[in-house]
Amino acid sequence: MIEPIELLVVDDHTLFRRGLMALLSQDERFRIVGEAGDVGEALRVLATTRPQMVLLDNHLPGVKGVDAIRSFKEVDPDLRILMLTVSEDEDDLSRALHNGADGYLLKTAESDQLCEALVKVHEGHSVISPTMLNKLVSGLRRPAVMTMAPENNPISQAPLQLLDMLSPREKDIFILVAQSLSNKQIARDLDIAESTVKIHIQHIFKKMTLNSRVQIAIFAATNGIV
Repeated sequence: MIEPIELLVVDDHTLFRRGLMALLSQDERFRIVGEAGDVGEALRVLATTRPQMVLLDNHLPGVKGVDAIRSFKEVDPDLRILMLTVSEDEDDLSRALHNGADGYLLKTAESDQLCEALVKVHEGHSVISPTMLNKLVSGLRRPAVMTMAPENNPISQAPLQLLDMLSPREKDIFILVAQSLSNKQIARDLDIAESTVKIHIQHIFKKMTLNSRVQIAIFAATNGIV
């Protein structure tokens, strides 16, 4: 039997959060291990429950969800984060992806779409609401919307210089991640262990100052690598 995906649900609207948890608990693919109404509480719960994924709202009291992503990733670099928000703002989308979110889904999504998105993100794919894809493309074409300073923005750095920092195996894995292959698929294609793939991806993140697979895909697409 496949072990369920362990989730932490972060949303400040109690009724919505509890309803979402009840919905996901009906699906045997998921196990809710914690809930939180703000970033501070989420970090405390994250430290004790160690979930595999965080389902994260953006409009939280105090610190916004998009601004908390880096803190979550510092606790657990392997943590998958799927934004679930009402925000269709281009800046929020850009900040979420560049801070390391693994997906961005609107709350208008149907329940089956949400469940499938969670599974895909857990498998290592990137998921973005269809209505946000055009805004993502627009954001890539207009560097001014990026919130990071140019010297700290990996997307703005010379691609060949950054790629040259990778070993031949890391370059192979970089390309496959950019093509949205999961760790399991990459391991099969390269005939290596899935745990080895994870280690290589962490090295790629560190060498290229990237925080998520989505950032790898954005970097590759922006620079015409795939």
